[in-house]
Amino acid sequence: MPEVTPLRVRIKAAGAALLVLLLAACGSGDDADLTVYSGRSESLVGPVIQQFEDASGLTVDVRYGSTAEMAAQILEEGQNSPADVFFGQDAGALGALSAAGLLADLPAGLLERVAATYRSPEDHWVGLSGRARVVVYNTDVLDEDDLPDTVAEFTDPAWQGRIGWAPPNASFQAFVTALRVLEGEEATAEWLEAMRDNGTQAYENNIAVVDAVAAGEIEAGLVNHYYLYPKLAEAPDLPAANKFYGDGDPGALVNVAGAGILATSENTEAATEFVEYLLSEAGQQYFATETWEFPLVKGMAPPDGMPTLESLDPPAIDLSELEDLEGTLQLLQETGVL
Repeated sequence: MPEVTPLRVRIKAAGAALLVLLLAACGSGDDADLTVYSGRSESLVGPVIQQFEDASGLTVDVRYGSTAEMAAQILEEGQNSPADVFFGQDAGALGALSAAGLLADLPAGLLERVAATYRSPEDHWVGLSGRARVVVYNTDVLDEDDLPDTVAEFTDPAWQGRIGWAPPNASFQAFVTALRVLEGEEATAEWLEAMRDNGTQAYENNIAVVDAVAAGEIEAGLVNHYYLYPKLAEAPDLPAANKFYGDGDPGALVNVAGAGILATSENTEAATEFVEYLLSEAGQQYFATETWEFPLVKGMAPPDGMPTLESLDPPAIDLSELEDLEGTLQLLQETGVL
């Protein structure tokens, strides 16, 4: 396993000016019952937070930023953080806050709603929705059986120039971090270099990859699963489909968006109620129907047209170990991928 770089170093990249802007933009929230630092965007989770306010009668002060920025801000604030809840888009940031001793133990009854794979081994955070890595492919030129059995095989010369990826995207970087944990630094570097040399096309984000596949610009791309389904809902004849890998392949990684309650929170009852709502049937249904993510509560159905979470076979990995973004960024730069 690669040496883990603490998330605290990310604060240097964000800069003090960014923190000032974040705080100024978010307001004081003095009259709020609960303060949430959200690494998920307002467009994605603002509506479900509003649903919670309507159902509970509580007022929530939400401070939005990227997951890395908001986690770094909590690390900088330490024991003086006003946050009650951290709502992050990946488990690595939650793991970093847990390792720093900044998250409280969650109630067992709440944790047990979610499979152990998708929650903290130390009981400090819980996954709220699942985000699977897939290969999106153009159905006009490929059948699913035409794709290799593992993402490692996309380095084959037969795939020269036919594949796309999005190195600047956080979900791609989390995938590479997982690859480093699973396969080691050297093997990951070799795969990245081989993909680069095989003419893998680089795009700014996952949406651009999906669009390029659907347009026939490339034949397949490495993305998260949920970028395709809203497009299919609007255009059912779009020539694109997702291949879900299994057998523990790194290309089958299922990361989570999740939440933890700050150990310094003075509003733990309201904070617990907030997390409980996101794990309720209403909260889980929101993620399934509005963000096309996998509900993580046992027994909840996936979005239409998607496999069940239980049918997937992701790699065995402690998702808390995905915190070393700095090491991944360095590797992507050293290999010329980013």
